[in-house]
Amino acid sequence: MRWLIAARATQRSTFLGHAAGGLGLVFCALVPLSAAATEGGTSHYLPGAVATLIDLAPTQPGWVVEPVYLHYQGDAGTKRTLPVAGLDALGLKATLDALLIGGFYTLDHKVLGAYYSVGALLPYTWITAEATVETVIGNLRVRDTKEGLGDVTLIPVMLGWKEGSWQYDFALSVYAPTGEYEVGRLANPGLNYWSINPIVGAAYSNPKTGFNAALHGGVMFNTQNPDTDYRSGTLVHLEGSVQQLIPAGKGFLSLGLEGFWVEQVTADSGQRPILGDFKGRTAGLGPVLGYVLPLGKQNFVTELRWLRELDTKNRLEGDYVWLKLVYQF
Repeated sequence: MRWLIAARATQRSTFLGHAAGGLGLVFCALVPLSAAATEGGTSHYLPGAVATLIDLAPTQPGWVVEPVYLHYQGDAGTKRTLPVAGLDALGLKATLDALLIGGFYTLDHKVLGAYYSVGALLPYTWITAEATVETVIGNLRVRDTKEGLGDVTLIPVMLGWKEGSWQYDFALSVYAPTGEYEVGRLANPGLNYWSINPIVGAAYSNPKTGFNAALHGGVMFNTQNPDTDYRSGTLVHLEGSVQQLIPAGKGFLSLGLEGFWVEQVTADSGQRPILGDFKGRTAGLGPVLGYVLPLGKQNFVTELRWLRELDTKNRLEGDYVWLKLVYQF
């Protein structure tokens, strides 16, 4: 999705007295080639999008700018068929690189007692995909490469309530089908349908020890792809993390662990009968490394995370590598 921890610790004796609650911005990123079953084994939801302190709703008025880089590489196995852009793709393999630029603004006045923010994320993606597909001359191994603007993420509502060491969040993300899409092509920057993803979460920060924990969950609703008459099922997702902040130089080093779970709770429609309901799931785990630099009323945070998928069904299985940077002013 995303703002970060307004780490305002100006004295070591307080050891992170304010190091939690300020920024957190990637509240809902998007790029194709992600979560549970769905068309192409993909979804607008991305594991690792909303999990740690850097992803919390901002609780400081002003602007947040967030560039994000994502690398994903996965495959569906040699015996699994996935529906992709009107094709039945056997043994699909895919590599994705994406650069997302996000911008958010937090109002001076609270709404319903919460800090209110609005924002958007624009992705540019590079995708390579290959699979065995059926053609008029028989089954062939096909490889497609494409780059371009992906589907824009609009966040009209993001709320953050701050109560002592706790923060509670709500965000509504809308994914618009702005990316290029072509039926019969394995690699597409866009998914060609709308998605809506409400997310709620809670985070805890101990200002004395530097220990932090966060848990966020949401539901992804998808519309029908008008070019293939395929509608991906509804997804439920949950992400959690624990982090320890350690004084390092003028800021704080962050060491942590993140886990995620995604389950498709309604069947796809428009798939071939042989595929059944085509419900899918994924779950994974990985380390998180970050650095927090408080700069008066400004804050800079960077975070690197590697997430390995460990349990999948009816989707690609691989590794997510995220690099996130947040600047709040």
